[in-house]
This record gives sequence, structure tokens and C-alpha cells, in this order.
Amino acid sequence: MKFNLISKGKNQVLNHENTPAYKLSPEWNLYTSAVTSSLSDKFYEKNSERLESLRKLIGENDPQFVARLAVYAREQMNFRSIPLVLAVELAKVHIGDSLLSQMTARIVQRADEITELLAYYQMANERKGTKKLNRLSKQLQIGLQNAFNKFDEYQFAKYNRDAEIKLRDALFLVHPKAKDEEQQLIFNKIVEDSLQTPYTWETELSALGQSKFESKEAKKIAFTKKWEELINRGKVGYMALLRNLRNILEAEVSINHINIVCETISSKEKALKSKQLPFRFLAAYRELPQINSGYASKIMNALEEAVKVVAQNINGFDESTKVLLACDVSGSMQRAISPKSKVMNYDIGLMLGMLLKSRCKNVVSGIFGDTWKIVNLPDSGVLSNVDAFYKREGEVGYSTNGYLVIKDLIDRKK
Repeated sequence: MKFNLISKGKNQVLNHENTPAYKLSPEWNLYTSAVTSSLSDKFYEKNSERLESLRKLIGENDPQFVARLAVYAREQMNFRSIPLVLAVELAKVHIGDSLLSQMTARIVQRADEITELLAYYQMANERKGTKKLNRLSKQLQIGLQNAFNKFDEYQFAKYNRDAEIKLRDALFLVHPKAKDEEQQLIFNKIVEDSLQTPYTWETELSALGQSKFESKEAKKIAFTKKWEELINRGKVGYMALLRNLRNILEAEVSINHINIVCETISSKEKALKSKQLPFRFLAAYRELPQINSGYASKIMNALEEAVKVVAQNINGFDESTKVLLACDVSGSMQRAISPKSKVMNYDIGLMLGMLLKSRCKNVVSGIFGDTWKIVNLPDSGVLSNVDAFYKREGEVGYSTNGYLVIKDLIDRKK
């Protein structure tokens, strides 16, 4: 009893609402901060506060753990920004071995992530003036040198944007050594700003949009044919396809092309390879109900199939385990995940809840705010269930009384 009394409350802290909470270990704290950060302002924390919190946690953790977490976040969770932040912040406190260079080479998986990393390095180190990228960490430099040799001309050209830090700037700063003569020719083109413009579905549609047509009907027919051609050639990537479902339906492509689109979306191989975060499917799904097309429902069903595919890594529970899913629909959840997105934290919570529901056999689900309300839905679809919950927004109020979920279980002896 003596030792229990001494340790009581030792791990208790106050959260952002000044309410008692339990203190996590440095590793758990950094992990949860990293994998739940979109670096947009949140209800309880501002962007700058989240970055400052990450910096502090990185200093409290073993460098090996931070490096492994950065690689995990990029390769397993498919995050792009957070791994770059972890790399730059780790470079401030860890100097001298190849840990940073190995990590950097692995987390840079797109050509624009080279310049994104340097842009954050400049910001994090408060560099200004003509030598804003001077004194780059040697290990970060080596990692970026290796990353430069990952990409071909198409990949460099696709992301050769007119931003503050250009690929040309990065090349001069990092001084990568080409792996072969062909790669050296690409590096020369970056220096000369002569990379061949990639010919993509976007450039084709853009060129068509600038053409002159005899009538609106002629223009519509041209776009229908162009979309059908792009679909036939498989030129529209998976994520681009999700974002253009409305355009494809409004172009009134043929049923054969709708079938190709549905087969692509619901393909197990392509859905998994696409590495889409679950809410991308929800955003695509929500664009379709109001479209005046007889094929909208067919594509909505394909999106449901795709979500089932990407949920397969969730183990779930069989009939012998009773599962309760309580989704937070309080006021703090009524915020978009980024300034340009229509998807809210509310949607993310519901989406995660319904994904788990789809993998369990004995489930009670509900929502909490001021009150706690059980809302059971059929197992017919993940996305349709999210929307069914969404329409009940406001029924339980906007507080965050999650304790009522536990109280209800205790009162009912469940």
C-alpha cells in the first residue's frame, strides 16, 4: 500500500482541455503525434504547436526509434509530410553516422519530396536570404544524393514545379553523382531546364480544352471520346480516377468504359497498390449521388468493393467477441482535415469506425456528443454506413462526453 500511495497519480497529466489524462511513454507519444498529424490546424492544437511538440518528443527519443518511425510512416502508412519533418528535426539533434542518410534515401519516394524536404529544412532552421539552404546537414545531403538516382526523366519532369525551391536548386545544393550516363543526361537537363514535358491525361485534356469547336455539342462529343480513349489506354492513374469520376460520368462515356472504370477501382491488386487513405474513397463516393447518370450507382458499388479490399489488413473479431464502436461527433470533429478538403475529422472517425465494423461479426455501434446513442446499421456497405451516420449529425449534441459510453456499459452490466 505504501508504494501504491507514492506512485498514485504519477503518470497523470492535463490534456489540452485541462482535463486529467494519462502520460504516455516518449515512444508512444511520438508515435501517436506522428501518425495522427496532417500538419493542419486542429481544434485543440495549432500547427505551430504540433511542430513544437514533435520537436520536443524527437529530442526525448532514441534516434534509431525516430528513424524507424519515419520509414514506417512513409512505407507502411503512406504519409508524405511527417517523415520529412522527422528527418529534418532528427538532423538537428543527431550528427555523425549513416542513420540519417539511410533514412532519408528511403523516405524520399517521389521526386518532389527532394524539394519538399529542403523547403522544410529552410523553414525549420529559419534560413533567409540568398544562402537560405547553406550548411545543409551532411547526412541529409548524402541521403538526397542517393534519392536523386531513384527517378527517371518523366518523374522529374512531372514534379519540376516553379516553386521557391526548384529541382535545379536542389541539384546544385546536393551534388548527386549519377549512377550511369543516362542519369547524367537527365541531371544535365535539370540544370538546363530542358526536361521533356510529360505527356499525361491532364495535358491531353488541357490541350483539348483550348481547342475551338463549332458548337457545344461538338465539344461535348470530343471530350467524351477523349475520356474513352484515356480509359482504354489506362492513362488515368488510380487516384486521378477517383478524383474524376464525376467528370467521367458527366462526359457520358459508354457502358463498356464505365465497366473498365469499375473493374479498375474494385481491382484488389490496383486498390492495394494505389495506397489510398480510406477517406479518399469517401470523398469520391460523395460526388456521385446527385449526378444525373444511370451509371452512378454502379460506380458507387465499385467504390464499396474497393473499400472492402483496403480493409482486409484489419484483423477484426469473430462472433465470440462482442465489439462496441463509439464514434465521436462532437464540435471539435466538425473541421475540415485541410483548407482545401471537404472531408472533416467527423468523416474520418466515422470511416474508421465503419471499416472496423466491416471486419467484425458481433458489433454494436453508435455516436456520442452531449449524449450517447446506439445506432445499428446493416453490413451492406462501409461508405453508405458512413453517410447514414453523417445524416444524423446533431442528434446527440456537440460536447465530448465519451464517458457516457463506458457508463452505459457499466449500468447495463455489459
